[in-house]
Amino acid sequence: MTKDTFQNPLLNPGADPWVYKDSNMYYFMVTRRSHIDLLKSPTLSGIANGECKTIWTSPQEGINSNNVWAPEIHKYNGKWFVYFTANDGDGGDKTRKIFVLENESLDPFEGEWIERGYINTEHPGLDGTVFEHSDQLYFVYAGYGFFPSYGSALYIAKMENPWTLTGPNVLISKPEYDWEMQGGMAINEGPVMLKRNGKLFLIYSASTTWSDDYSLGLLTASAEADLLNIQSWDKSPQPVFKKSVENDVFAPGHNSFTQSPDGTEDWIVYHAIPESEGGNDRRSTRIQKFGWKADGTPDFGIPLSTSVQIQLPSGER
Repeated sequence: MTKDTFQNPLLNPGADPWVYKDSNMYYFMVTRRSHIDLLKSPTLSGIANGECKTIWTSPQEGINSNNVWAPEIHKYNGKWFVYFTANDGDGGDKTRKIFVLENESLDPFEGEWIERGYINTEHPGLDGTVFEHSDQLYFVYAGYGFFPSYGSALYIAKMENPWTLTGPNVLISKPEYDWEMQGGMAINEGPVMLKRNGKLFLIYSASTTWSDDYSLGLLTASAEADLLNIQSWDKSPQPVFKKSVENDVFAPGHNSFTQSPDGTEDWIVYHAIPESEGGNDRRSTRIQKFGWKADGTPDFGIPLSTSVQIQLPSGER
């Protein structure tokens, strides 16, 4: 490794990675299962080695005492919010909810993180995310409807504030292709929004996270579309990011997006497993640059081998 390069993984283990860039700082979170850590770094390649602060610890018992998964930090109207999944440890998927923490401080490492309870979703669910569009805040999550043909599907709803949904939870994607049904369950989860070129790209993870074929799917909508109408979303019939046997990368998914320090490059942050049937415990955080196709859709390419020297993000070099 030279001074101008780095190698994946950045964090091992490091499942469900989330990166949020604010001004000149990157904020980073991964699943810790019993608590929520927030890390910060001035460089993208250094996120796993940044300053770390535990901002919330699960109680001994109760509705959010177990299985604390997939925290995401967001900034809205000058305040910080963290969304995370948890349950009571007994009820399995039926008791999974998405909870919210709020911090009014300008610096999320300062001030107090206040619990705002759980999102009033119509279904038990996980992997909640938010995005703002046309002055409206939206919430997307993976809901468990306990349907006979699939495990979880993606629902979208409007928000009246960052912890309260208003109106219906609209189904916009359910597993329907073979690549969404690998590992013993049919799954759509881990939604994340990417906006560019007058379009909204909702990227999600498909199949079970322990399956080699865990991969990323893509829903596309026009910026002018009614986002609560399933017909507004065009679904890719093929995964847009999947395993590379040649590169020893399996189960790539549950991602987030960010940009290089100088804002000139787009980067995908994701977890993957280094060998076939390696298991959930071996999920590690990786990052790589991605581009755009002529039709304006994202081109994530192929997940890179951990032996590859990767050029540092622009602005770090």
